Amino acid sequence: MTDLRVGVLGIGSMGRHHVRNVRETDGLDLVAVADPGGDKFGVAGDLEVLPDVESLISAGIDAAVVAVPTIYHVEAALKLAEAGVHTLVEKPLAATLEQGTAMVEAFENAGVIGAVGYVERCNPALLEMRRLISEGFLGDIYQVVTRRQSPFPARISDVGVVKDLATHDVDLAAWVAGSEYETIFAQTAFRSGREYEDMVTASGRFKNGVLVSHLVNWLTPFKERMTVVTGERGALVADTAMSDLTFYANGTFPIEWDQIAAFRGVSEGEVKRFALQKREPLRVEHEHFRDAILGVGAAHVSMREGLQTMHVIEGMLESAKTGQAVTF
Repeated sequence: MTDLRVGVLGIGSMGRHHVRNVRETDGLDLVAVADPGGDKFGVAGDLEVLPDVESLISAGIDAAVVAVPTIYHVEAALKLAEAGVHTLVEKPLAATLEQGTAMVEAFENAGVIGAVGYVERCNPALLEMRRLISEGFLGDIYQVVTRRQSPFPARISDVGVVKDLATHDVDLAAWVAGSEYETIFAQTAFRSGREYEDMVTASGRFKNGVLVSHLVNWLTPFKERMTVVTGERGALVADTAMSDLTFYANGTFPIEWDQIAAFRGVSEGEVKRFALQKREPLRVEHEHFRDAILGVGAAHVSMREGLQTMHVIEGMLESAKTGQAVTF
């Protein structure tokens, strides 16, 4: 079978990694790159750096990766959908719900794959966590907690921490819990002098009754990427920065210390760290996109799922603005 001809729009801080992974993924052939700002990272190789999405389409591509700033997603995506090009758009899907809805409808009407780059779903620790949960490893799930903290990244110019970082956690938490959000309450802070928020705390509930909370900011002098799922048999803890997964089991030994034994909760049990095959998540994301195009897989994040995440993100911002919880 002939390799899929792929073009990458935007070869900046994120697009350059897409370029490398397209080149190295079986079944994909990088035939064009485009960026009006040129090739500042020197990743184009022997390919001409094209100026825009129209020239990318003219190169005769089957699929495209869109890694330009969020405000430009809708313009590029609608042109690609009209041309019948399968497209993977970096997260978040779009700058507004209206734009996101237009993108979803365009790709569904065109009958081509529209995917969103929520790369955390391809992290080895989260893939194994979700598999274990789906097999009943934790029993009933009670709560999903995420923490995503780090210093401010200079690459961000057009969104705040909610749309850039929290969007990852909203998507992965719903995916892990196997449910959609029912309600969300959030508070934000503006500490770095920008017009966009740089800190958010949010809590809510999924439609299946599982509780959820998110702590996200750009004001922490270390990088933390944690997802903790607590269930009736213990807790699974994923460190996605290191792709590590640990299980903390509920204790099974009788407690002889009266003051602790009087508390009707759980006790500490055995701890197990899983040995995982640690593949680059972005490579897995490209394989999922390829398989969706070929009709042999459906592990990609669809644009409709990306739109659902946008609804929650907008709900976070609305809640922070009004001081009221938002119900979906």
